[in-house]
Amino acid sequence: MIGTIRKHSKWLWWFIAAATVISFIYWGLTPGSRNRGGANTDFGSIYGHQISQQDYINAKNEFYLFYWFHNFAWPQNMPQKDLDEQIYLRLLLAQKAKDLDIHVSDEQAGAAAATLLHSEQINRAFGLNGQGLSLDVFTKQVLQPEGLTEADFESFARSDLTIQQLIKTIGLTGQLITPQEAQDLYGRERQEIQAQAVFFSASNYLSQITVTPAAVAQFYTNYMAEYRLPDRVQISYVVFDVTNYFSAAEQKIGKTNLNDQVEAIFRQRGMDAVPDAKTPEEAKARIREELIRRVALADANQDANDFATEVFGETPVRPENLAAVAKQKSLTVKTTKPFSDQYGPEEFPASEAFIKAVDALTPDDPFAGPMAEPDGVYVVALDKQLPSEIPPLDQIRDRVASDYQTMLAAQLAQRAGTNFTYMVDIGLAGGKSFDAICAASGLRAENLPPFSLSTPDLPELGSRASIQQIKQAAFTTPVGHATGFVETQDGGFVLFVQKQLPLDRAVMNEQLPQLIVQLRGERENEVFNEWLQVEANREFRTVPEFQKDAEAAGAQ
Repeated sequence: MIGTIRKHSKWLWWFIAAATVISFIYWGLTPGSRNRGGANTDFGSIYGHQISQQDYINAKNEFYLFYWFHNFAWPQNMPQKDLDEQIYLRLLLAQKAKDLDIHVSDEQAGAAAATLLHSEQINRAFGLNGQGLSLDVFTKQVLQPEGLTEADFESFARSDLTIQQLIKTIGLTGQLITPQEAQDLYGRERQEIQAQAVFFSASNYLSQITVTPAAVAQFYTNYMAEYRLPDRVQISYVVFDVTNYFSAAEQKIGKTNLNDQVEAIFRQRGMDAVPDAKTPEEAKARIREELIRRVALADANQDANDFATEVFGETPVRPENLAAVAKQKSLTVKTTKPFSDQYGPEEFPASEAFIKAVDALTPDDPFAGPMAEPDGVYVVALDKQLPSEIPPLDQIRDRVASDYQTMLAAQLAQRAGTNFTYMVDIGLAGGKSFDAICAASGLRAENLPPFSLSTPDLPELGSRASIQQIKQAAFTTPVGHATGFVETQDGGFVLFVQKQLPLDRAVMNEQLPQLIVQLRGERENEVFNEWLQVEANREFRTVPEFQKDAEAAGAQ
């Protein structure tokens, strides 16, 4: 189980971290009935406690509500294996809390439920003016269409609060972070260095490569497997563009209410609400746009849902029904180029959930959606499926020729870079400066902006090297020395570490308190996740569904 749990560790963080303000909401079809436990009567055991079908159903209902409160949608497209994992994680956590005698009173559970219905996320998603969602409206609009009850909601609120207390209990040792530890970590992560680099790019050597038909043909033969196309799919789709709903969404929220929400979020989270924003004004503008986007997505989803209901209801079931209903409603149908599940469609950015849903389409079950993506809500139909193949050379000759030329040019660049390192070693040993060594070799040293281990990116690098490659080379090289030649896809580089820049003590002292809080939270999460990994891997061995997975993995 350890591989499975780690693979989906992002789900585990849902138990720990609050929902991020700037994130996309994925909406699904209006949920209907769902299989609760199926025909299987053996649900295994956890901590010696035999799991009943009702235990499974309760945990499943709780996870559905947990998912809804983080996405305002139901997990309709989640693979059954992933869904079972989340259900059994809740069963495990609930049983451990019971064993540790962690209880939540009726008053605490009621307060937790009220907090959920009056959260900022609920107010934004439903366009409310801060008054929250009443239990009656929540029951009628959210719970009942999914076959859930107020009792299910109360059980979820109680369970979720219990799990939060369990996390605090298990992760308590993670709070042991001293100010000195935080200061040392700050120094390691924020210590900037000044460096120079000489890049050897393949593009500078392309003119030295002679491309002949015979050479291209031989290259194609040698690397034919690299040009194999995977299984692909082509889809037709109707997209309900979210920007078409912005104006109505803004009016629905109300200008005054919208401004109040933006200010409240910014007061609470500051620049952390939009980490890549440069100024408070930009951060507030981005928060404002996201608030509008969420309401607009809800409206787009409603129209997409109405459209999908008609398409899916047509008989006989045929992919052509999408275009037929779209024509009646004067909606535009578009068709993608063939794409694989590895890359997704070229025409728009698609989420992993979108690609999985499309990959599961068949001629007998050709429809998927509505599915929300950053730019809108999609309803799709299978157009065609194409098997894996290797295109003949005549179809991809230009691409093969370019690959051939680039590969040889990169080799020339790497040879030149390796030769240059010998000159650098000799020159530095003789007391010459790095600039002088470069000039003697007819090269130019490029001054990089100061950077630290926490620097997320250096736009000046372009495609010549990644920031990870630069940091790895720089922080493993002493000041006053040069790296060896570092190969990249583009060719490579040689880096000279000039000096370490002093830390700004005033900035460090200002940021340390928040850093300590952040580190304690991260350590708490790490302790809990490590504990959960061990517990799940041991306890899930008695669960039939996971035993099947283990047997299948062993057979492979």
